[in-house]
Amino acid sequence: MEEFVGGLWDKLITRTAYRGFPKARVELKEMEKIAPIFFRALGGDAGLSIRAGNATEHGARRSWLERVAGIGEKIELAWCDDVTLHLPLSIDIYPEREQNRELYLWLIALAAHDVAPDESWIVRSQEATQATLRALPGLLPRYIKLAAAEIARRPAPGTLPQDEAAAEATIQAALREPGSVSDFIPGRRMPAPVPLWLHPDPPATMGEQRKAGSAEPQQPEGGKVERDAETRKRRAENVDMPKPDSPFMLLFRAESLFSWAEYVKVNRDLDEDDNDDAAKAANDLEVMSVAQDGTTTASRVRFDLDLPAEADDDLVLADGILLPEWHYRKQQMQDKHCRLQMLLARDAEPCELPVALRANAKRLRNQFQALAPQRARLRAQTSGSDLDLDACVRYEAEKASGVPLSEPGLYIDSRNQLRDLSCLLLADLSLSTDAWVNNSARVIDVIRDSLMLFGEALSSTGDRFALYGFSSVRRENVRYHLLKGFDERYGSTIRGRLAALKPGFYTRMGAAIRHSAAILSKQKSARRLLLILTDGKPNDLDKYEGRYGIEDTRMAIQEARRLGLMPFCVTIDEKAGDYLSHLFGAGGYVVVRDAAMLPQVLPKLYVQLTGNAH
Repeated sequence: MEEFVGGLWDKLITRTAYRGFPKARVELKEMEKIAPIFFRALGGDAGLSIRAGNATEHGARRSWLERVAGIGEKIELAWCDDVTLHLPLSIDIYPEREQNRELYLWLIALAAHDVAPDESWIVRSQEATQATLRALPGLLPRYIKLAAAEIARRPAPGTLPQDEAAAEATIQAALREPGSVSDFIPGRRMPAPVPLWLHPDPPATMGEQRKAGSAEPQQPEGGKVERDAETRKRRAENVDMPKPDSPFMLLFRAESLFSWAEYVKVNRDLDEDDNDDAAKAANDLEVMSVAQDGTTTASRVRFDLDLPAEADDDLVLADGILLPEWHYRKQQMQDKHCRLQMLLARDAEPCELPVALRANAKRLRNQFQALAPQRARLRAQTSGSDLDLDACVRYEAEKASGVPLSEPGLYIDSRNQLRDLSCLLLADLSLSTDAWVNNSARVIDVIRDSLMLFGEALSSTGDRFALYGFSSVRRENVRYHLLKGFDERYGSTIRGRLAALKPGFYTRMGAAIRHSAAILSKQKSARRLLLILTDGKPNDLDKYEGRYGIEDTRMAIQEARRLGLMPFCVTIDEKAGDYLSHLFGAGGYVVVRDAAMLPQVLPKLYVQLTGNAH
């Protein structure tokens, strides 16, 4: 009974103390379709994705009801980092729903015009506001309404101590007339946060990156895109595992016992209730401390990130191929920055097509034979095996009428209409492809089947094609696997190389694309297609992560286009929409939602891309 009454009291006092307007709440998921388009249309960085941020403590005064209810310590604000624009998960600070929606749009516009990120908080906010209104004068009436609503909900300077009153008056003046304030002197307490401005001190990762191979991460179940509430950026730090002074001593003081908000061993099976408790505890933490004990319970993916010994590794066909890499922060190309090895499977033995694929392969060969070169009769030729009677009659009629004639084409010739096309397929062979698609197949198995069916289909068309795979371990070891060269005939030898495919290491995509483009550009075909098959975004052990890897890959794709190539990406990464449109453009990629369907989708996609390549 006591717990029941306590629960009712908690709900009542929380509802009474809450300053927001739940009925007018607008959630980020309602804006997820228009937010990226709006941000980029206003000139925002096209390389940024949009995600929900997490609430942070603001340190400002709270009402006595908020203190009694234990709420109001945190607020969700907007901020940008190198790869993401973080927006509040929901906004309900104004009584009208339309105002809350307008605040979302204003924050997106403000982030796109953050012109002075190194200035002090108040100067930066005013300059961003001015830049936004200069670029988008139509937003001025909306800003005036938002600023008025914000000033109305803020504490009146007269109700605050003198030093805090001066700080609050300064903020309100900056809201009314952006650019009118050049200095800000904070009071004894932090001022109330300003939802119309970007975060003054956004969360950032405080700990060092985990070393590769230091633990064996558990393979996540399912492949659904995580919800905004589960993908928030959190402030974190690395700490040592908590250890008791003695294994035989039981700490009995209540303050010495670990709680959910202090220590949770997350790498284990959790009941549904435990998962909810862990999520709530994470949302309550300002800084999440992460420790590793080097052990795990169950894992579907075993990470082995050390390079194999030379005797066990693939044969090296070419070593020390030096390639450049784009540094987006410095806006310059780093010459000879990556070292690529051309490899050939050491133990690959010629083999026939697996029995499970033969029916699909036969069907694809029959379908693709329609793309094979056909013998066509060409009329009005200057030479040939037969006379073109229509052309002869027309020639005689024009000659009799006195019309000046050029050299006539009076013959019919039979020729093969060749498809003037070359295709290079580059497959991601990184360690992430060792993940399971279903109970019977891994991603690498699906890729292997796709390449085999792709080869069977294209061999029936006569098209020139090549197959390569890649992975990497830092910039000094970009591993580039020869599966089939342009000058090799598809057969049992190539099938043996495909059967020997195995996953490993990371995804330094820019270097692999540059070398593939160099190979494909040597082909004399009028159309040259560079197909990239991957299951995730660029990454590696060194700084080739996040924005750096994405921008280098994007530059490599642009270089391929300047060579006259046609890059196109096929991915099974459900999160690919966040970054592939920036890399390949809106029509330069396709996401295969069901990875198991990739062997059927890939050949059909090839037909769509090259069906008229005569």
